[in-house]
Amino acid sequence: MRVRKTLAAIAGIGLVFSLTSCGEAGEEGEGRDVEAETGCEDKFDQGTPMAELVDAGEITVGVKYDQPGLGFKGATDDVPRGFDVEIAKLLVADLCIDPASDSVTWEETISDNREPFLQEGRVDLVLASYSITDDRRKVVGQAGPYMITGQQLLVKADSDVESIEDLKGQEVCSVTGSTSIDRIKEQGAKGVGFDSYSECVQKVLDGTVEGMSTDGSILAGFAAQNEGELKVVGEPFSEERIGVGYSKEQPEMCEWINDVLTEAFENGDWEEAFELTLGPSGVEVPEPPTLDECQQ
Repeated sequence: MRVRKTLAAIAGIGLVFSLTSCGEAGEEGEGRDVEAETGCEDKFDQGTPMAELVDAGEITVGVKYDQPGLGFKGATDDVPRGFDVEIAKLLVADLCIDPASDSVTWEETISDNREPFLQEGRVDLVLASYSITDDRRKVVGQAGPYMITGQQLLVKADSDVESIEDLKGQEVCSVTGSTSIDRIKEQGAKGVGFDSYSECVQKVLDGTVEGMSTDGSILAGFAAQNEGELKVVGEPFSEERIGVGYSKEQPEMCEWINDVLTEAFENGDWEEAFELTLGPSGVEVPEPPTLDECQQ
């Protein structure tokens, strides 16, 4: 069943992006302005979850609130901002829903509740530094990846530690419910889990733990936020494939998500989102990743 009309059928309808006049990119404001598409009445086959979202005119997206550069919501922010959020805006706008409107609920989603939120229908999509794994795909749907990163180590700026190998037998933190804890243990360190990344970062700063380990893109954001106090060290010792989570009961979403991502890869919107959000931390824009085929 064809769930999304061909691009030719909606030629001339696209996403329009512009940088907000917010000072230095990635530090203030809400990111890019993304205009919703128009004319979605016949865009999706009736009965699909995308058509239902179009008809409802509203959507709930699970994102992180404590990851600078990926998903972060400060005390004065109206909406979270970061690369995950920008990718979510692409998907929301493709449903003819204005990403900047009250029709979008940005639900804070920590690592430990991403699957439950999707299973319970509390959120429609999850874009929360969500690594694609076989175990997760047994309980939820995951499309993508839209970013590939690797696990590294964050330590104090004056530390002599050069890699995770230097911390064998010592405590290294990450967040509960993440794949990072398992990989810390595989490297011979003692994995300690906390509820949030910001809590883990604070434990590194105050010396409670020797380091923090998770995706390098996440660590780069915290290093930039704590310039002169923290640094990222070591070569990546894993490959993390970051994707979009959706309900396993709605397999039609996979093809739609991949269509939107493919279009963003090709027209430069993905690169622009990366430069705006992760570029300021010094991370170079990589080549867009190869998307997994959808499994029905």
